[in-house]
Amino acid sequence: MRTRVKICGITRTEDALTAVAQGADAIGLVFFDSSPRNVSISLAAEIASQIPAFVTVVGLFVNAEPHFIKEVISKVKLDLLQFHGDETPTECASYSLPFIKAIRVKPDTNLVQYAQDFYFAKALLLDAYTEGMAGGTGHVFDWNLIPKQLTKPVILAGGLTADNVADAIVQINPYAVDVSGGVELSKGIKDAAKIAAFMRQVYKK
Repeated sequence: MRTRVKICGITRTEDALTAVAQGADAIGLVFFDSSPRNVSISLAAEIASQIPAFVTVVGLFVNAEPHFIKEVISKVKLDLLQFHGDETPTECASYSLPFIKAIRVKPDTNLVQYAQDFYFAKALLLDAYTEGMAGGTGHVFDWNLIPKQLTKPVILAGGLTADNVADAIVQINPYAVDVSGGVELSKGIKDAAKIAAFMRQVYKK
C-alpha cells in the first residue's frame, strides 16, 4: 500500500495547486489564531474551491468553539476535520464530517488507549510534543514510541523533510505522512522545489 501525503499549513492558492500537481493526496488549512499558518474563512473558502476531485481538504482546529467549527464547515468545502487540541471523542464526532485526531507523542503517551478512545476517528495523526505548542514545531519525536500494531491508521507528522521521510516510511510504514514546515520558504509560504523533493522521497520506496 502506498503512503499518502498531506501538505499542511497552506495559506496560498498557488501553494495548494503546487501540492496537488506534485501528487499530494490532501492539503491542510489551519483555523487557529495562534498559528503563523492560520487562514481566514474567506481565504480558506477561496483555496478549497480550487482543489480538484479526489484531493482531500482538511480543516485543522485546536480547542475551537463549536459555533466556529460549524461556521467554517458551512462556508468552506472541507472533506475532513483534524482536531489538534484536547477535544474529547464525543466532541470530535459531533460534526457532519469525518475526523482525524492529532496526538502529541511523549514517552508516557498511551497510543493504544488513544486508538480505543477515538474509535470513530479515521486515523491518528502522531506529532511531536513541545510544551505549550499545539503542533507545527518542526521537531521529530522518537518513532520507537509508536506501537507496532495500532487499531487505527497512523499519519506520521513532526519534523518531516525530504531528508528523513524515506527513512520514516521504511521504519514506521505509516498510512500517510504530514508535512508543513519541511516544505516551506517561510512559515505559511511553501517552496515548490521542496514539495517536489519531498514527494520524490515518499515514492522512492
